[in-house]
Amino acid sequence: MPAVQGRIRWNSSRNAEDYSFLRGIAGESAKITLPGPCYIHFRAGRARISRDIYPDLADFWSDLVAAYEVELARLGEAGCRYVQLDETSLAKFGDPKIRSALAARGDEWEALLDRYIEVINAIVARAPKEMRVGMHLCRGNRMGHWQAAGGYDLVAQKVFRGIAIDFFFLEYDSERAGSFEPLKALPEHKAVVLGLVSTKTAELEPREFLVGRIRDCARHVGLDRLGISPQCGFSSSDKSNKIMSADRAVEKLQLVADVAREIWGE
Repeated sequence: MPAVQGRIRWNSSRNAEDYSFLRGIAGESAKITLPGPCYIHFRAGRARISRDIYPDLADFWSDLVAAYEVELARLGEAGCRYVQLDETSLAKFGDPKIRSALAARGDEWEALLDRYIEVINAIVARAPKEMRVGMHLCRGNRMGHWQAAGGYDLVAQKVFRGIAIDFFFLEYDSERAGSFEPLKALPEHKAVVLGLVSTKTAELEPREFLVGRIRDCARHVGLDRLGISPQCGFSSSDKSNKIMSADRAVEKLQLVADVAREIWGE
């Protein structure tokens, strides 16, 4: 369980250095992923954020935003133009058990959602102008396990309309993620990359099934605003390869590429 026992400050150029290396060997634009800013508070709650350090929680959020501002600036200086925030907290509000656990510790989930959106927007507003920022939402993927269930229905209006981000990467590899119906809330200038290929199971999804899922979603969001991807990162799979071998991960990535070509062309 995370805890905050000191002032939050930016203190490492490691991500920018890693990006510089990646940029030097990649033939295409590279993406850097960063943990979402709300994870620590969502998991820890006020009780594990030191009151000695942060008697006023507003200062915690201000320091957090400032740290992200420096991080994005450093990435921009390294040439990064594409960042993904992995904000896994937001999708979990759809689970009644999660909402009950938050209430038990004294947090009202709707107030948290409003605060989290405010913080995310403050960070995005401070990103370099030439940088595009997307957001990934899922319900947990630690070694094939998940932490929450429930669709995007409860948060769709505020998340898709209220967050100043133009494209979302959404977990959609199981019934746990709900239907495509909430995507009707997506404004016309925003896009969704559907996480239809699972990193939690080695079973290879049938190509025809994935094509059908995309076309089903297109009843709510135009094909020109849709994409396909794995539902989460393969690096969070079981490191012993009992769940996902490296070869199967490559097969799944190839499947994503093949389906994308079938739907959208080269």
